[in-house]
Amino acid sequence: MLADLVVVFHFAFVLFVVLGGLLVLRWRWLAYVHLPVALYGALIELVGWVCPLTPLEKQLRESAGLQGYQGGFVEHYILPVLYPAGLTRGVQLVLGMVVIGVNLMIYVVVLRKGHRPPDRLTA
Repeated sequence: MLADLVVVFHFAFVLFVVLGGLLVLRWRWLAYVHLPVALYGALIELVGWVCPLTPLEKQLRESAGLQGYQGGFVEHYILPVLYPAGLTRGVQLVLGMVVIGVNLMIYVVVLRKGHRPPDRLTA
């Protein structure tokens, strides 16, 4: 059960990495949390690091007597839905660039929205 909770948290983390900038459109202060998290998520893919949640989930599954799996979280849970062939280094690089590109576009909107002059009521 704990391994499943880690999976849910991990999936929420991945969603926040990719789309958390959309929340910044509503709550600007969230950029202080989202930017470092998005950078970390992109680096995991670009550099080929392993997110610490993946070994934690595997360890919890194995200690419960369940079988672990090979590869990382994205490879095991997300890529089978998106790419049935599996994770390659090229796919990792594309995913990292998608994270950067999506968030760059969102933050351009955030910055433009933040520099608009306030609407004033005229009598």
